[in-house]
Amino acid sequence: MRSTKNKLLGGKLSRGLSVTSLLAAGIMLSGNVAAAKELPVKQSRTVTHSELITALSTPETTSKIESQPQIVKADISTWLIPVAGVVICLIFFPQICQILGLVVIGEKEVGIVTKKFASKSLPAGRLIALHGEGGLQASTLPPGWHWGFWPWQYGIKKESVCIIPQGEIGLVVANDGATIPPERILGKVVPCDDFQDAHKFLVNGGEKGRQLGILTAGMYRINTGLFTIITATTASKQGMHPNDLKVHTVDPNTVGIVTTLDGLAIEEGEIAGPVIPGHDNFQNAQKFINGGGRRGLQEQVILSGSWNLNPWFAQVEQVRMTEIPIGYVGVVISFVGKTTEDISGEAFTHGSLVNPGHKGVWVTPLYPGKHPLNTRIMGVELVPTTNIVLNFSERITGEHGYDSKLTALKLLSFDGFTYDLEVFQIIHIGALDAPKVISRLGSMQNVVDHVLRPIIANYFRNSAQEYTILDFLTERSQRQAEAAEYVRLALRAYDVQAVDTLIGLITPPPELMQTLTQRKIAEEQQKTYEVQRTAQTQRQELVRETALADIQQEVVKAEQGVRISELAASSKIKEANGEAEAIRLTGEAKAAAYKAGVTALGSQAYTVLQLMQVIGDRQVRVVPDVSVSGSANGGGLLDGLLAMLLKNQLQQPGVPGLKSANSVKEEKPVATKKPVLDNPLASIVPPKDL
Repeated sequence: MRSTKNKLLGGKLSRGLSVTSLLAAGIMLSGNVAAAKELPVKQSRTVTHSELITALSTPETTSKIESQPQIVKADISTWLIPVAGVVICLIFFPQICQILGLVVIGEKEVGIVTKKFASKSLPAGRLIALHGEGGLQASTLPPGWHWGFWPWQYGIKKESVCIIPQGEIGLVVANDGATIPPERILGKVVPCDDFQDAHKFLVNGGEKGRQLGILTAGMYRINTGLFTIITATTASKQGMHPNDLKVHTVDPNTVGIVTTLDGLAIEEGEIAGPVIPGHDNFQNAQKFINGGGRRGLQEQVILSGSWNLNPWFAQVEQVRMTEIPIGYVGVVISFVGKTTEDISGEAFTHGSLVNPGHKGVWVTPLYPGKHPLNTRIMGVELVPTTNIVLNFSERITGEHGYDSKLTALKLLSFDGFTYDLEVFQIIHIGALDAPKVISRLGSMQNVVDHVLRPIIANYFRNSAQEYTILDFLTERSQRQAEAAEYVRLALRAYDVQAVDTLIGLITPPPELMQTLTQRKIAEEQQKTYEVQRTAQTQRQELVRETALADIQQEVVKAEQGVRISELAASSKIKEANGEAEAIRLTGEAKAAAYKAGVTALGSQAYTVLQLMQVIGDRQVRVVPDVSVSGSANGGGLLDGLLAMLLKNQLQQPGVPGLKSANSVKEEKPVATKKPVLDNPLASIVPPKDL
């Protein structure tokens, strides 16, 4: 018991004394001031009783004292008794201080006072005394010396100050105060200097139990009799995890979805509490409560950063921001907000559209980017705004996955054959049409399952029964164009644009395919024959052209010969025409001459004259060259033949020494050419008119 009191009352006092100072004090009390001045001065440190006795009995100290003449001459009893008295006082100094009611509180300590007895008792249900009652006192002792705390009346407990490290918070539990109302689970925040003034806490209506207020990083002098402080180092002792006492950090690209554990109950028909202004992202819990905050899921989210949140008041779940990729828009379906006010218009009767902040499908979509949405109270339906292909086929599936349940169509033809048909439908939904589509159908998958698939399947089943399978195959392009137009009009009613409808693989029965294949082979063979015939025709043309090329020179010569002949004939015609004209003129001249001759000589005389002229000009023989006469012995005929042979020999050209009559004639000068009549006697026949 004594050692405990010495520790409480005299510990700090003894720390300020040193061995040297105690020796100096003892010597000075004995009157030996000079010896005290020569004692070595050392750095102050804590002195124990054994160190003090040892220091007084060292040879050095004894020699110092003995070196003084006054000390040597003095009686040892003159200084030994005072020194012993001082030592005894120092040994029993804590007990003396305690008896005198002195309490010393260090710099990093706080004194918790318990009043052992008093004239007044605490009221029922209270633990902390506010007005001097017996028991734990609300007021604490700050650092320093405090008198009047008699040990028989007061108990002083020294506690270390409460230190909250950086990056942590401290939770507070009050052991006394008013009762928390039933509608709340945490004690309200009252002005009490961050729980350092217990008297203010109780006077201002502080409530017992877990507190809304928290301690942030710093040092606090807390009355541990009233408050229990939970830190990260003591969390496990209180049944909590140390991470619960860390400053809450919301990572980038995430949002914190908050659920509060205190406040009023959420209104009927709502799933989340409304946004309450002014509570600094749930860090000021009391403002949240005072503003009418509701416990449970909150509409408001907290963004990236560090926040001093009371884990007894708010729990935070971090989720990634809502990301709208390029080529999509996000249609927001809000489950909370203001009362629904439909702005879709009277023409749109398949759902409702609301402005942002209202409950329902927002008319304005979210465009590509990251959006800090509370996904617990809002749904976002991604709608592609680029062209997407929906494959009615088992072979191909789009990356978007909307057509994962689509298969090839089973069709029945007009002639009773069943076959499979693949269809590829390209659609597009505009950004501003996306909210209408979602309001009407709920999701993109519903667009495919409830609209697109029945429209296309029904059309092709009806169309297939109007044609034989071979007609459908051969007129595939026409069927495709008709289908595209029909689907375009049908989807337009659902605010979906049909870009194109394409027919893919058609799988008819094998036996029909064999027939079609044989027909196709025959057609191809016919085409081959046509090609071969064309090739032969072209070959013939080539041969003909080659032959023509080979005789082109002769053809040119012939053509030129024909041209020359035509020119010669034309020349002869012109010459003949000229001669005829000359003859006509000559004839006219002769006729005139004849007429004049007849007139002058008479017709008979003039005729004889002309006859003689012709005989002379033409050298007509009147007497024959050989005359054959008859004789009795037949010599006349023989003589005639010999005469003719001789004449012929003479007329042959080239006989030496002989000249024929013709050659002689040729040597004569050629007279001017005269027109020759067909009948030599014609010239001597007078005209009829003569």
